[in-house]
Amino acid sequence: MGTYLNPGNQGFSGIRNDIYVDKSGLISLINDTIDTPRRLTCCSRPRRFGKSFAAQMLCAYYDKTCDSSNLFDDLEIAADGNGGYKKYRNKFDVIYLDITNIMGEAGTEDLPSFIRRKITEELLAAYPSLKTDDSFSTTLINATELTGNKFIAIIDEWDAPIRETPAVQKQYLSFLRTLFKSSGTTARIFAAAYMTGILPIKKDGSQSAISDFQEFSMVCPMEFAKYAGFTEAEVQKLCSDYHMDFAMMKQWYDGYTLEHMDSVYNPNSVMKAIRNKKFNSYWTETSAAKSLMGYISLNFDGLSATLAKLLEKSGWNSIRQSGR
Repeated sequence: MGTYLNPGNQGFSGIRNDIYVDKSGLISLINDTIDTPRRLTCCSRPRRFGKSFAAQMLCAYYDKTCDSSNLFDDLEIAADGNGGYKKYRNKFDVIYLDITNIMGEAGTEDLPSFIRRKITEELLAAYPSLKTDDSFSTTLINATELTGNKFIAIIDEWDAPIRETPAVQKQYLSFLRTLFKSSGTTARIFAAAYMTGILPIKKDGSQSAISDFQEFSMVCPMEFAKYAGFTEAEVQKLCSDYHMDFAMMKQWYDGYTLEHMDSVYNPNSVMKAIRNKKFNSYWTETSAAKSLMGYISLNFDGLSATLAKLLEKSGWNSIRQSGR
């Protein structure tokens, strides 16, 4: 069991020891993408919407160094009618990157170099006969050939460098692009990848730096909508089980309506209200929005400049000034 390679199931085990709302159906959606052209998935969510919980659940499910049957046998995923539950459970080497935590550990070392070094070190500890290479991708390919199976990549807070240290974003996005591109190399290394964060996939000029990910945001969650937060039915059951006023819960935390879904609630706020037996503005206490607002402002300014250029080319300014 490592930190970056095969982190085990302790994170999800702790989650299961507390009040738990079953979101294991998410696993079926990722299983459906394994070894297909849809293998790369990015789900962006606001703060405190269970992103890390989902990442730890996926680690526990796929990590081949542990047996997680007792954590999943009583959950929705166990009834997967396509037979994927046991087929993929604890069958893969998992590369798990909590980017926020890694940024703190990397110190002065650049982020991509730190990630490459740490994963290579843990691969060598697990597989001493592994042949390494200056090319990180080649080292990962060598690992898949040695072990006979591909990796599952799980990246939590993927956008932290973009939000917090914009100076490194070009280098960081280039690193992601070398790993996750619709190419034979990516297909040889990864059976699937799941990436989550706050921001939508970063655009690099006119091209997306990591455009091969299928993106599911709060604006367009599609089949991931029921896993974007707590559904109304889930909140009703929690209120019934823990003797909370559902009408008040709805008044406080009914924050979203997604396509093909009823109301969607912020999980952090709902769970804190239940534990504290008190309704409060818990979400606003989690973090300042300064970095996110800076990102929005920067991209809005860029969009405005682009729009102005398009209007100028179209002759709109001349038409406006002539009064026509």
